[in-house]
Amino acid sequence: MDRLTLASGQLLVLDLAGLEFCDSSGITALLATRNLATEQSGDMALAAVPANTARILRIAGLDRVFTLHPDTSTATNPSSTAR
Repeated sequence: MDRLTLASGQLLVLDLAGLEFCDSSGITALLATRNLATEQSGDMALAAVPANTARILRIAGLDRVFTLHPDTSTATNPSSTAR
């Protein structure tokens, strides 16, 4: 993700549907990517977050840091509501 370039206001959506396991290294990578998007005046959302990962995000309070969507199409629809 170090080479990620976003235009101002652009939304990066990470589809986590295929994610089978996420530990602290994965959470750190998600936070670093969000920070990079923010530094570039963009934004980041997570889509199709598996239940076990969503639980970890809730426990750590990161469900208030990341915008969560049920799927990618919802995340990219401007009229959708998050969380």
